[in-house]
Amino acid sequence: MEKEIILCLDLFGTAIFAATGAIKGVRRRLDIFGVTVLACCVGVGGGITRDAILGAVPAAALQHWTYLCTCIAVALTIFFTVRFWMKLRNIIQICDAVGLGVFTAIGAAKGMAYEVSCIGILLCGVITAIGGGIIRDVLVREIPVVLRSDFYATASLMGGILYYMLDLYGVGWFLNFSMTSFFVFSVRFAAMYFKLQLPEAHGSLKNIFPPSTHRKK
Repeated sequence: MEKEIILCLDLFGTAIFAATGAIKGVRRRLDIFGVTVLACCVGVGGGITRDAILGAVPAAALQHWTYLCTCIAVALTIFFTVRFWMKLRNIIQICDAVGLGVFTAIGAAKGMAYEVSCIGILLCGVITAIGGGIIRDVLVREIPVVLRSDFYATASLMGGILYYMLDLYGVGWFLNFSMTSFFVFSVRFAAMYFKLQLPEAHGSLKNIFPPSTHRKK
């Protein structure tokens, strides 16, 4: 029963993340193959990266056909009905926050199952949640959002800490999973609602690192 519940939640997060990748591909005017590739990268990229680091091979996304099929189905749906989905941008962002919480909890749980250190558990949660998005942004030649000012990876990191602490106090896996997912979602949603961002480098740094100038000969 536990495995079935986790699989359903994992597929839900995969579908949500795949949708964000597909929408990014459509906005970049990629063809149907490109849109599908981005959807798959976001949907399963983080999980595959996590499993590779843990040595859990073959990766879960490659053992079960449902993961990639879910990504492909979502990509095709977005591609052919893109005008409808563009009107639901706010809903997709909320669902993305839900997926962030689910993937953080799943990653932390898998890291704990492989008995890695505290830092390893936190990294497993963060990598699972943001790894696919980083791959997506690199493929479309953008600086990954999580490396700029968005309050995204920080929410995942906080969720990983919560998961580890709750486990130390003997909280059951389902309650731990639910509380961590809800906490990450709440933090991410609050950041979007109140437009919270981490500090970023300002233009004043130009005085410290002036742009190079070329003299005309």
